[in-house]
Amino acid sequence: MASSVGQSSVSAVAGRPRSLRADEAIVEAALDLLAEGSTIEALSIEAIAARAGVGKATIYRRWAGKDALLLDALRRLKGIMAQPAGHSVRDDLVLLVGAIGKNIDPRAAKIMPCLVPAVNRSPDQYQLYQNIIAPRRQLMRDVLRRGIDEGLLRPDIDLEVTMALLTGPMLIQRVLQWNPELDERALPEQVVDAVLEGIRVR
Repeated sequence: MASSVGQSSVSAVAGRPRSLRADEAIVEAALDLLAEGSTIEALSIEAIAARAGVGKATIYRRWAGKDALLLDALRRLKGIMAQPAGHSVRDDLVLLVGAIGKNIDPRAAKIMPCLVPAVNRSPDQYQLYQNIIAPRRQLMRDVLRRGIDEGLLRPDIDLEVTMALLTGPMLIQRVLQWNPELDERALPEQVVDAVLEGIRVR
């Protein structure tokens, strides 16, 4: 199982073009089953194929295994990564923090919280989660490094701790609705400004 983690969808068999409609149906079937309560561990290629109306061989021609398919499905669920404009470190951080835990797909509200126990139980699922989150984390790391290079942020800050400080409040609020008194629309700016106050060059 671990060997397929991190692999994206594989090419179709030579001479046989892929059907984008089949790809879409398979990914949607996986997400629907997860949203309906199936755990990642219990989700099977057989169940996905049945829901999508395709054969198992159709799935295996496209993905190396369940982990590779789930990686693509959960990336779809998360949506396109926010892309910082690069003009203002503060504005770029507000953009990235505002994207944390924010999903357009309504199924995300049911699926993402269910990933937590799976991630805690299984090294394979933990790696799957990291493969989804790592590129987003790298975007934030790059913005912070740019702030240091531009002389805006202290060079001695711990980048990983700083990212945790920026990310934690949005996650706990959007996933758990920790404090109903908080305004989620204003929270990204409030979090970024509070963290910048402690890490900017004086």
